[in-house]
Amino acid sequence: MPELPEVETVKRGLEKLIVGKTISSITHDWEKSFPNDPVLVNEFVIKAEIKVVKRRAKVLLIELSTGYTLMTHLKMTGQLVFVAQKQTEDGRLKTGEATNTKNPQSSILNPQSKSDEVRFGAGHPNDSLVNRLPDKSTRVDITFTDGSHLYFNDQRKFGWMKLFSSYELDSHDFLSKLGPEPLEAEFTYQIFVSRVRRRSNSNIKAVILDQTVLAGVGNIYADESLWGAKIHPATLVKNLSDKKLVELHSEIIYVLNLSIEKGGSTDRNYVNAEGKKGSYIDFARVFRRENLPCPRCESIIVKTRVAGRGTHLCPKCQKV
Repeated sequence: MPELPEVETVKRGLEKLIVGKTISSITHDWEKSFPNDPVLVNEFVIKAEIKVVKRRAKVLLIELSTGYTLMTHLKMTGQLVFVAQKQTEDGRLKTGEATNTKNPQSSILNPQSKSDEVRFGAGHPNDSLVNRLPDKSTRVDITFTDGSHLYFNDQRKFGWMKLFSSYELDSHDFLSKLGPEPLEAEFTYQIFVSRVRRRSNSNIKAVILDQTVLAGVGNIYADESLWGAKIHPATLVKNLSDKKLVELHSEIIYVLNLSIEKGGSTDRNYVNAEGKKGSYIDFARVFRRENLPCPRCESIIVKTRVAGRGTHLCPKCQKV
């Protein structure tokens, strides 16, 4: 499942391409992927303009001009693919439109040459990122008035795109329980320490993985941050000094920003906003480096289980 840096990368790519566009139609082939009232969709989505693309924890929020928001979770195999044709200097499309085989009433932009196409692919790395769309994995097809498309593909059908009133998002069951965003300026070390201290009898890895304590940090970045702060993941919060927690706060911010810079980390099943596999994993200090030397002390990195998750650590640098 994508973690915060991967979803942030998708958000940054989409906001450059779809903000300001107006939705002309939406089709879907799987109810659970788009479980929305058709009446609400027709009234608040069709003819709505994309105002902004946001991220909260690991979900995308596409805000519309009508006061509604499409909340999107890619889950394990989700993709978002934007496809449009480049235009000539006088504003005309360079190539003709091809018929949409799933919905003959709409059309997809499928130029003969890739140089005539603007394409953004993000998500599970299969051929749908680069091949003609829609295909058998396409669950939702959002068509804009300029003829461009945003496709939501999902092989395993676990992801979803749900419509909510923008004014009610803060009270949504999922969003309302989330902790602060680690990349926001308001995420100070004082706030981090105070929230972590509420779980004094829990191990530190379990605490920073808890989305109600801190939003968006997953297994990879927990291991990387704890290694950076020289904290053993199984250490109880009550046995950590404030100084150590301040160091951990800094490391969390550092590894998340580095991963975003590198385009994400999950090289097995996730790609970044340009359709390329994330490269952060090449710069990881401890994650997935078991049996290799620690880059800090050269002791052998081990893999164990903490908080029910596979955990990578250096037994010399990170002592309980």
